[in-house]
Amino acid sequence: MNIFDFQRKKQSNEKISMLTCYDYTSARIVANTSIDCLLVGDSVAMTMHGFKDTLAATLDMMCMHTEAVNRGAPNKFIVGDLPFLSYRKSITKSVEAAERLMKSGANAIKLEGAIGNEKFIRHMTDSGVPVMGHLGLTPQLIHTLGGHKIQAKTEEAQEKLKNDAFALQAAGCFAIVLECVPRKIAKEITELLSIPTIGIGAGPDTNGQVLVFQDLLGLNIDFKPKFVKNFMKGFSHVSESIENYVKDLQSGDFPQNEHCYES
Repeated sequence: MNIFDFQRKKQSNEKISMLTCYDYTSARIVANTSIDCLLVGDSVAMTMHGFKDTLAATLDMMCMHTEAVNRGAPNKFIVGDLPFLSYRKSITKSVEAAERLMKSGANAIKLEGAIGNEKFIRHMTDSGVPVMGHLGLTPQLIHTLGGHKIQAKTEEAQEKLKNDAFALQAAGCFAIVLECVPRKIAKEITELLSIPTIGIGAGPDTNGQVLVFQDLLGLNIDFKPKFVKNFMKGFSHVSESIENYVKDLQSGDFPQNEHCYES
């Protein structure tokens, strides 16, 4: 997968598969699958570090996890999230943040929102940095949005969403994530834009989908939004395996001779 494949897949009506990934071990697993691209999302702050929202993600954190994912899946297209406020400072500091993320192994960066970001996006694309946009539920704006809830429910909000999508396309974004918006407006935007859309909680009509690794595997038992489908009961499977280890240890079934070294 390379930057041109996103456009090709939209034109050929082939869905783009995207999955979050935060660590080397997970990346090694995903590297041997047909997943198109990986997102080192700022959701790492919540999923891997236990924070209540993505605002806790730092540039150091994002770079560290991007490096780990790149080592585990060097042949996958990797998108790295610019964390909260890292791209809303001076143009110099914003460029430095993007530079660090790209040098950590990202093939592209992702940022949230359109208003106020257009100039930075143009500067990045002119400088050889592919940029993915993100509209709808933008977790970095969680306090101004009033929580994690569906966006663009009114006609006015939907019109703004369309305008923002066109603004990101005009600024040079190669793709846009649409999160937690009604299926109808996601479909309309997808059909209007020349660049692909990747949905999460935006229905099946976008050009692709993104899921969180832990949600796909059913590891986050306390997080059950409507748009998530668990493709595995990972939490119970892992818990059962640990209990089996304890049971075998106590019964003497582990370790056995086959697990021992001889002098």
